[in-house]
Amino acid sequence: MLRIDEKLKNLVPDCMVGVVEAEVKVKESSEELVKLLNEECELLTNSIKLEDLSSEETIAANRKAYKACGKNPSRYRTSSEALIRRVLQGKGIYFVNNIVDINNLISMKTQFSIGSYNTENIGENIVFTVGEEGDEYKGIGKDMVNVANMPVLADEEGKFGSPTSDSRRAAIDENAEKIMMCLFSFSGKYKLESGMNEIKGLLEKYADGKNIKTNIVE
Repeated sequence: MLRIDEKLKNLVPDCMVGVVEAEVKVKESSEELVKLLNEECELLTNSIKLEDLSSEETIAANRKAYKACGKNPSRYRTSSEALIRRVLQGKGIYFVNNIVDINNLISMKTQFSIGSYNTENIGENIVFTVGEEGDEYKGIGKDMVNVANMPVLADEEGKFGSPTSDSRRAAIDENAEKIMMCLFSFSGKYKLESGMNEIKGLLEKYADGKNIKTNIVE
């Protein structure tokens, strides 16, 4: 069960989370899925200029939310902005596995930051809140991530995910069988429903997705 803390809701009233839960098979992405990602990269390159990225509606809402929480959005970018920025700089994207790649595909399409978590490694009572001074965790592919004054997910063990970077503890690897994907919106319901429905279809097609549930937490 996921809820949004009053502290975060007071700072960012339009904050919502689209939650997708599913049973999946984690594997290397198929050629067809890789093709979809490459096509989306090409579409972004042809439709957005790097200097205009921060003015895109959803990216701008993300940056505004970080400022409201007390985080510098130019130093601590959301993962969607960082990913799209990388594509626009011509650096391409990393291919990890089918779940992470689906995550990145929909993140590029919607501009929402999306976190994907192995539910075996997180608690049942999850809160989307604001990190406090000293809050940090081991990030994926990096050392400690400073999540103070940042929107962040927490369970009984502590913080484990944010719209900037997720923790190693909850990372999706080949052993994950049940996952939760969170679409972080700071601009209301707009695009959340369609984003979750697209994820559902991709999980069914490319990850043997079963028992898929979707929900918007307000």
